[in-house]
Amino acid sequence: MPKRLFDIIASIFGLLLLSPLLIVIALMIKISMPGPVLFCQNRTGRYGKPFTIYKFRTMIVNHGGSTVSVKGENRITPLGSRLRKYKLDELPELWNVLTGDMSLVGPRPDVPEYYETLSGEEKKILELRPGITGPASIKYSNEEEILESVADPKKYNDEILWPDKVRINLEYYRNRSFWGDIALIFKTIFKKGEKKDP
Repeated sequence: MPKRLFDIIASIFGLLLLSPLLIVIALMIKISMPGPVLFCQNRTGRYGKPFTIYKFRTMIVNHGGSTVSVKGENRITPLGSRLRKYKLDELPELWNVLTGDMSLVGPRPDVPEYYETLSGEEKKILELRPGITGPASIKYSNEEEILESVADPKKYNDEILWPDKVRINLEYYRNRSFWGDIALIFKTIFKKGEKKDP
């Protein structure tokens, strides 16, 4: 089955199946967190085309913080912390998959400033639709905990985590397959990422 067709079918099924949970989470956010339910941000998509990603909002409004998130920081609300722990804040991204901005599996979409650092063969990553999950996402499923344990989270992310994610995503680009994607989806659902020490 072609990847895009699978994405469409799976995202429709996921949105319908999870609609009660999506409604409950939206109501919880509306009641306990003043401001909008959804977090919308410009991200870099396929071929470098920008798109708007949709997630459940987990932070206070107008926090003005870094693009790098660290576990336990005060801009993340108590409800937001729970949503992030179980990755429930990412469920609205199924809409991004349905519209074609994202895929179920691929490199995680990031802000433009990071993709501007790609050079040479690394730019091949941009030929892929960004994904909800992928090999780099699985490896760094506890990224916020890793960044919490270092002195300078932004520097560590820029100099250590981001280059490693680029390497992993380039390897995925070279070796990707439909059944490999299915395996990554099951690994995301049924397994927790291994703890990675800085």
